[in-house]
Amino acid sequence: MIKLGKKIKSLRKQKNISQEVFASYLGVSFQAVSKWENGNTMPDVTMIPAIASFFGVSTDELFDFNLFETEKQVEAICHEAYKYRFTDGAESECILREGLQRFPGNDVILNNLLYTLDYKTRADEVITLCKTLIESTKDDSVKYDACRILASCYKENGQSDLIRPTLELIPEIYFTKLKLMASLLDGEDSYEAAQKQKYISAEDLIDVLIIAGKYLRDNGEIEKADTQFRIAQKVIDAFADDFIEDRWFRESVYTAEQRKEIEQLLCK
Repeated sequence: MIKLGKKIKSLRKQKNISQEVFASYLGVSFQAVSKWENGNTMPDVTMIPAIASFFGVSTDELFDFNLFETEKQVEAICHEAYKYRFTDGAESECILREGLQRFPGNDVILNNLLYTLDYKTRADEVITLCKTLIESTKDDSVKYDACRILASCYKENGQSDLIRPTLELIPEIYFTKLKLMASLLDGEDSYEAAQKQKYISAEDLIDVLIIAGKYLRDNGEIEKADTQFRIAQKVIDAFADDFIEDRWFRESVYTAEQRKEIEQLLCK
């Protein structure tokens, strides 16, 4: 805490601003800033990215972490947490919370933490964390993922008027990094990117086919709707013979629940 407080004080002095100005930017009292700088207390973990952003440094620089070593350790923490993401969300969250004790405010860990929080019961926490990352992270992949999650949280909680403005923050991109890596790299790197992109593309395709079909059905165009659902069914059937690269994936592209949903839609 003392080390962080000294770093904050040093950066504030370099910018030649008062505790009051800094506190106003963060929405806290100047007494809180004073306590941080004296090492008596520590900023809330969700404020760390905003503090780093204000001073124009990374969170790693704020804590004087070795960037390369930090990235390796953060990757290991997130990889361990991912093992439990779909089977034991509480354990996944616990691993990430412990990671934040070691690397307070780390954007990547905070981004992974969002995947463990229920949008309905913990909406306030999700919204606050998403807004913090959107405003302060220097990593575009983290920022735009936070935008996506925030929009999904608004949808889940009936705040429809906030969805479009949030999604408008995400730029329209007609290619992906994985697609380019698959096309331009060689060997194992190309293969890994191709496999990952294949799964993402397949999941996206089935999702938009179902969405399009539901829209058409709601507007009375039953034949066109069923066409969308049947194409989705064929995509699932096409992947039935595919193999799982368990180095990167835990399960096949589609679940039994998704197949059942399409069958039910075709029966309506």
